[in-house]
Amino acid sequence: MSNKARSSPIRSSLVHLALIAYTLIALFPVFLTIINSFKDRNSIFRNPMQVPTPSSFSLIGYQTVLGQADFIGYFQNSMIVTVVSIALVLLFGAMAAFALSEYRFRGNTLLGLYMAIGIMIPIRLGTVAILQGMVASGLVNTLTALILVYTAQGIPLAIFILSEFMRSVSDDLKNAGRIDGLSEYAIFFRLVLPLVRPAMATVAVFTMIPIWNDLWFPLILAPSEATKTVTLGSQIFIGQFVTNWNAVLAALSLAILPILVLYVIFSRQLIRGITSGAVK
Repeated sequence: MSNKARSSPIRSSLVHLALIAYTLIALFPVFLTIINSFKDRNSIFRNPMQVPTPSSFSLIGYQTVLGQADFIGYFQNSMIVTVVSIALVLLFGAMAAFALSEYRFRGNTLLGLYMAIGIMIPIRLGTVAILQGMVASGLVNTLTALILVYTAQGIPLAIFILSEFMRSVSDDLKNAGRIDGLSEYAIFFRLVLPLVRPAMATVAVFTMIPIWNDLWFPLILAPSEATKTVTLGSQIFIGQFVTNWNAVLAALSLAILPILVLYVIFSRQLIRGITSGAVK
């Protein structure tokens, strides 16, 4: 057995350990937020690291969130924007990545670099132009505006990640499909996409987190009560002089749940997608 073959399992194990350690470190602030959301105000500041006790336990934050704000509506808006945006990013990003990796033509590399510019240039630099375009299109204070922006924001990363994985799909498999009479669309949807499913899960997770947690574009493009997202809606409990920390922590705890659920569902595919790219 070659040294490269022996080192591959070792590198894979190290990557898994690094991911586990990173997950534990990343989950600690989440744990801290959740336990403090079940405590009264004095206990939050006096013993922030302590789990709730019978004397400090309180649901006042959740009662305030569910009673004083349309949190269900905010949650629904965030779910619609996030799910539709992820679906469009995966669809268009995968199709563009397949075209760039499968078909060779003049300017292929330049086109790939052009599509990846969005990774290097933050979309927020074009906020003024985006707002002007949305005003001219009559899309201000609509969820459609957020979906369009987030789709454009996520496609460059999707193309960058998926292109590398699609190049690893066997050409013999695709040529066999063509011999059997499959169209290019059938090859893409029936042969290629199932093989890059771990990469698709990785893109979905990395795309969801900035969309779900974003405050900037909801504040600029959809600040009305009917279109507020969870992150923007939780800001109503943050005042200039007084902040209702119980309600803020409760709102953030409720907003964390979808991300945790998504991570649990796609964790296996996510780790496979990251490690397969790390140990090639």
